[in-house]
Amino acid sequence: MNFLMVLNKDGGTFRSLDVEDFIKRTRRTLEDAGHTVKSRIVTSKELALALEEAERDESTDVVMAGGGDGTVSAAATSVMGSGKVLAVLPAGTMNLFARSLGIPLSLDGAIAAFAAGRIRNADIAIANGRPFVHQFSVGMHPRIVEMRSRMAFSSRLGKIGASLRAALDTIRNPVRLKVTIEMPHNEIVARTAGISISNNLYGEGHLPYADRPDGGVLGVYITSASRRHHLLLLCLTAALGRWRASDRVEIHETETVILKIESRRRQSCVIDGELRPLEPETKIRILPGALKVLVPDNDEENTPPEGDGMADIPSARHE
Repeated sequence: MNFLMVLNKDGGTFRSLDVEDFIKRTRRTLEDAGHTVKSRIVTSKELALALEEAERDESTDVVMAGGGDGTVSAAATSVMGSGKVLAVLPAGTMNLFARSLGIPLSLDGAIAAFAAGRIRNADIAIANGRPFVHQFSVGMHPRIVEMRSRMAFSSRLGKIGASLRAALDTIRNPVRLKVTIEMPHNEIVARTAGISISNNLYGEGHLPYADRPDGGVLGVYITSASRRHHLLLLCLTAALGRWRASDRVEIHETETVILKIESRRRQSCVIDGELRPLEPETKIRILPGALKVLVPDNDEENTPPEGDGMADIPSARHE
């Protein structure tokens, strides 16, 4: 296959990595396996144009994206529907989509996996026309991201530390939104500190990422937590992946959802880690199998055990 690497030197671990040396190692590994490799090192401002050019390049089979969550999301948006394949380099902070795809979390390990990898289809979701591969969220998460953006850090650990400080500050002054959530067979009106809508349901017992990237459903997570200690427990629930055990999280699965926010203040959302303005009404839907991805050859397409459905698990307080 013909690979084109697009590496965002402003994003993820590439900010501190010897990128040229990494490219040399990557070229050696992929060419030894019979592939061809081209590379582009770009800044965040140059990323969109580089991805557009990659999408139009008829000689490219695989677009390998390296950077933070925003880089991966932008690459998926560009590749979707083009016939090209996306290879996700785990160069971000948590690498949640890479984890969902079963990609090794070291960069060299990922390249070795891609050299002998296979192509599979994965789902992608769309929020008011904007694709995302992992998560759309409102409430606490945007507040945390906004506060973190004002802090100084220069490493992955520094970003994690800044996120923890921002989370504690948010818990001290919690968000409270009135929302209406419309699904094909259900409508919910609630006051909540946060809602996350995921591209497929989160797995249990680990960080919030989908065990199955081709499950064909959105996960809708609504919290009823309002007191500070409940919000702190919610953060721990998210980190540990104990969604089903929490009595402060209501979970639904659906193919489409319309989210309406009642607020006099301008609100924000987070889409794949990027802070964005929030529209009063957001329609989100999933596109099953719309994204071609490169995964390790030993990756198995998981089938959930019988009786493992998580649809409409009630626990949140509604108005």
